[in-house]
Amino acid sequence: MFLIVGLGNPGSEYAKNRHNIGFMAVDVIAENFKFSNFSHKFSGLFAQGNIGEHKVLLLKPQTFMNRSGASVLAAAQFYKILPEKIIVLHDELDLPINKLRVKQAGSNGGHNGLKDIDRLLGVNYWRVRIGIDRPLHKEQVTGHVLGNFTSDELAVQEPLLERIAKFIPDLLDGDANRFMTKISG
Repeated sequence: MFLIVGLGNPGSEYAKNRHNIGFMAVDVIAENFKFSNFSHKFSGLFAQGNIGEHKVLLLKPQTFMNRSGASVLAAAQFYKILPEKIIVLHDELDLPINKLRVKQAGSNGGHNGLKDIDRLLGVNYWRVRIGIDRPLHKEQVTGHVLGNFTSDELAVQEPLLERIAKFIPDLLDGDANRFMTKISG
């Protein structure tokens, strides 16, 4: 069993924020694989389904980004899911739009959602880092991350989200390199 977590902030006012790309990715996965409707559970929005032969749980914590770990921990403990079977989809300032990287463990890169998950679960889970670009000046970071995608950015990001959903079975099968190669191709 896998737990796929999308990071973001709850509320319709944040729906198209760059910081909510994790929520957007989980929504596309849920739609493409015909998951159950999301319900409120584990301080988040929670859905169940199958991807190939894998039982998968989807979670969108509703605790705001910097408190995401409590929601992830609750779901992981309830279903006895080890960190190695947890995949967290999140925004990444240090990658351009339409790019992603996958890694297991490692640094949180200053991402507050990952910091909180690291604090409660350790670092041995998978991270799918989805690029949102970095603004030119450091003082613009907060506004950039909490700003909405432009229509041009969405035109690039939406096909990337579709490719993430299409090729997520490769990641679940344990082949992160094939997952990244297919998405980049």
